[in-house]
Amino acid sequence: MQPLTCHPAAAYRRVALEARIAAAGAGDLTRICLEEAEAALGTALALMAREAGANGGANGDGLCPGSAAALPLRAPLSRAQTILLWLARSVAPEHPLAASLAAFYGALAAQIGALLQQPDGPRLAAIRKDIRDVLEAAG
Repeated sequence: MQPLTCHPAAAYRRVALEARIAAAGAGDLTRICLEEAEAALGTALALMAREAGANGGANGDGLCPGSAAALPLRAPLSRAQTILLWLARSVAPEHPLAASLAAFYGALAAQIGALLQQPDGPRLAAIRKDIRDVLEAAG
């Protein structure tokens, strides 16, 4: 475990997130999770764009799955996948859209799992847009 002073911005973000979670109700927790998943996917897209720029954009997605450059991509994709899996498993059974929401979150998590194996920028952007659409629809 790294001390908080190694990455002050990350430590600040973590504390701010924990404070939001502590003050949140059930509906707010879902929103926070979706926002965090969207942010993680945004980070992954930025990493892919940076790598594509460094490589001259040769292969479309910017990363070879087994390359050392793909390793930093794993962290935000894994984070987003974990959040979506948690959401899929924690939908309240009495919610009128419980089955649909669980299937939706689970499908997004599965798609991200595939992207861990074979990064694809356009697919990643589409998943991020789906999450953004849900956030916008929720108000």
